[in-house]
Amino acid sequence: MKLFPVGHATHPQWQMAAHLALAQLRAQMALPGYASSPTLGLLYITSPYVPHAQHLLDWLAEALPGVLGWAGAVGAGVAASNAEYLDEPALSVMLCELPPEQWRVFSGVAPLRRQGVFSPQAALVHADAHTPDVAGLIAELADCTACGHLFGGLAASRGATVQMAASRSGGMAGGALLGGVFSGGLTGVAFGEGVPLITRVTQGCHPVGPWHTITRSEGNMVFEIDGEPALDVMLDDMRIDLCQPQQAMHAVRQMLVGLCDAQAACPAVSCGMSEELALRHGRFGADVLARHLVGIDPGQRGLAVADAVHCGQRLAFCQRDAAKARADLRRICSGIRDLLEPAFIPAETAAALAAPPPLSQPHPARRIAGAIYVSCASRGGPHFGHPGAELQTIRQALGDVPLTGFFSGGEIASRRLLGYAGVLTVFVDEATS
Repeated sequence: MKLFPVGHATHPQWQMAAHLALAQLRAQMALPGYASSPTLGLLYITSPYVPHAQHLLDWLAEALPGVLGWAGAVGAGVAASNAEYLDEPALSVMLCELPPEQWRVFSGVAPLRRQGVFSPQAALVHADAHTPDVAGLIAELADCTACGHLFGGLAASRGATVQMAASRSGGMAGGALLGGVFSGGLTGVAFGEGVPLITRVTQGCHPVGPWHTITRSEGNMVFEIDGEPALDVMLDDMRIDLCQPQQAMHAVRQMLVGLCDAQAACPAVSCGMSEELALRHGRFGADVLARHLVGIDPGQRGLAVADAVHCGQRLAFCQRDAAKARADLRRICSGIRDLLEPAFIPAETAAALAAPPPLSQPHPARRIAGAIYVSCASRGGPHFGHPGAELQTIRQALGDVPLTGFFSGGEIASRRLLGYAGVLTVFVDEATS
């Protein structure tokens, strides 16, 4: 699998940004080791380009007639190799050279189904947060794939949210583009078993107390935890003193809860460590949902959570922590690198891979053709210390691999809709996940 070309740019005029990105794409397509005949395009844009999304999609499709399908969405920001664009007009494009029979673009007018010759194994999903029961639709979509492997996120914008999904008629180069720009529902690309993918999740919230079990709840209200009043358990875990109301109010406003289904015997299983060790390292597993604490009920000593809860669910109080988020991002990137790195490589290749920037370039020996990173809109920029720090962390761990993505209103991994998370997916040259 050859390296996927990536182009990205920012400019007040979408035409100029598109020209700049296209020039990068064509320059890379002419380089040895890069895909010269891509079949699938991924396009991510920021809010200022939303009114021009259809024109932009049509322009790219005309400029790249050999690309048979397009998918993408608007984000609060867009990501590219070692760069992020937040709160500015920008776009990021990746061109994937994949067998046309191994992928399908889907949308509300061309839904994904498990039938016929094509058997979807995984799917990149873009969804609209305003769609009723979007979490339920994501779970249903996971059932349309062989192993429930979904990755992606919710479109995010200061105005209208849009998604792009289009394919050439008859699957022929230069054919008419069917589909286009959508609002609402789910769109994306499904991949067959011939497209090996590895997806890892990094959490942006980290536990500050032990795991508990919800023993009485109603709707989004938690009244008892481990048989004790929920509010009292929270105050005890967080060491909050109500005699100092201002400090207590500030602490509560910073509070979130991590939720995990009772079926998961240990929420740290996906981390490969015991629950006690995971808490000591301040780490949640990928099965944990981080949700806001939206209120308290002093009369019934209850807590209001920004999601439906039920008895038997496990709960841990948590907070956002930039340092631990960086460490967890490095952990998943290093895990992918260690999984793919061969035991023995020639000295010349090893020197190329270890070379400092800007000498270190995308290299086939990394066995990563391209990467898609979907991160929570609240993670980018200042949360990681400075603009681009999140993408630089990925680059430092994986090398300068081709990457695109966006900053979302919610992250999709497996069957779940996450929050404050990052979802990193890499296309690899063989099934090693």
